[in-house]
Amino acid sequence: MTRAIQIAAYCGPDDLRLVDVAVRPPGSGEVRIRVRAAAVNFADSLMISNQYQHKPPLPIIPGMEAGGEVIEVGADVNHLAVGDRVIGYARFGYFAEEATVSAAQVFRMPAKMNFLQGAALPISYGTAYVGLEHRARLKPGEVLLVTGAAGGVGIAAIEVGKALGARVVAAASTAEKLDLAARHGADYLVNSRDENLVAKIKSLVGGVDVAFDPVGGDTFRAALKCMSFEGRILVIGFAGGERQMVPANHVLVKNCDIIGLSWSFYREKKLDIDKRAFSDLCRMYEVGQVNPPVTETFSLADAGKALRRLIDRSAMGKLVLTV
Repeated sequence: MTRAIQIAAYCGPDDLRLVDVAVRPPGSGEVRIRVRAAAVNFADSLMISNQYQHKPPLPIIPGMEAGGEVIEVGADVNHLAVGDRVIGYARFGYFAEEATVSAAQVFRMPAKMNFLQGAALPISYGTAYVGLEHRARLKPGEVLLVTGAAGGVGIAAIEVGKALGARVVAAASTAEKLDLAARHGADYLVNSRDENLVAKIKSLVGGVDVAFDPVGGDTFRAALKCMSFEGRILVIGFAGGERQMVPANHVLVKNCDIIGLSWSFYREKKLDIDKRAFSDLCRMYEVGQVNPPVTETFSLADAGKALRRLIDRSAMGKLVLTV
């Protein structure tokens, strides 16, 4: 047996409890991991409340990314061995002391990386890299706007954008959040609560070539107004609570692209892009271009408290459970 946050019925974060669950040995193509740290994502709150687009059968153990050690290897796994320090990601399963998962989504972590940063890397930085490098085709010298810039995926977008050669405008709602964005490389800062987002961005940089928007709603509409000719907006999510409608007439006259990104589908449909992203991100980490920001840690038993911080939008950077 091992301990895990497991739900038998859909619930809210305050209902999560640590329970004993059976350990499953790895089958062909799988590994069993001793989880040392598991990152917390907004998508975990959607999954436990039956609002996520993927709906695995109950009971489920939430938790999409982790850092840990391989403790058992199934048949037909050649790239991992017992004792390897690894990063893993999946749709669920990592809010546990041990997890048996597909080896295709487990990689050795860089030698100097710790388990906390290993847990914080895959989803935020994978989303940022595939979105900016592959989907938006961000070029050196272009202007990148990152909204929700102090969240885990926002910080990742700032760092990946800088590594790709962009000038980065960070938009966030408080001075504290903007200070965090600046420490991770943002060139320009805009307070989205106290300043006119459109007017401020235009005064700073004139226009935006690529916008990375995990917020949605009014923030998306403001980003659209800032688009330069042939600009691109990445629709990452709707943390602000509104799934906005796209004004097609604005897209037409701006000659801009609205680009959707659900990074998790690349693991199923284009794994080669996913693997290239992870390889490049590890290289960026090793040369100091990316530095996953673990700002708070919680015990595994306090997973619900960590999720509540995300839902309330009071968190900055990445929240990680220590196991």
